[in-house]
Amino acid sequence: MILRQFLRATLCALLTLSVVASLAPLAAAASAPIAKPKRLPDLADFVAGEYFGSVISDSRGSSQNGVTLYVTRIGKNRVQITSDYPRLPVADVSIRTAMRSIVQANGNTVFVIDRAKDSRRLDISFNNEVTWSGNKR
Repeated sequence: MILRQFLRATLCALLTLSVVASLAPLAAAASAPIAKPKRLPDLADFVAGEYFGSVISDSRGSSQNGVTLYVTRIGKNRVQITSDYPRLPVADVSIRTAMRSIVQANGNTVFVIDRAKDSRRLDISFNNEVTWSGNKR
């Protein structure tokens, strides 16, 4: 009788230890920080990059070949445009889709990528004064 009670107590203790040991990895995983899901790409990710082209129209000067534009994502569906040509201002543009094109959502900087024709081609008009056109590198 005493032996039976001893074996039962030992068996219960061993089962308890094995259950606790098998739950330890689950407890560690539960206390680990939860990884944030990756951000889904948006239009700004699609258009971001370096573009090479020309100033094709300038109300205050002449055309200029070999002008590089840099389009940088600054937020969801929002980009900043800079260039290596001083006549082109820095512009922040909110973008959206319109049919098969990507265009500015508002403001006086015209931004157009016509994906139906050529998704690498960008046309921009700054303040209705300077127009630039080129392709993504």
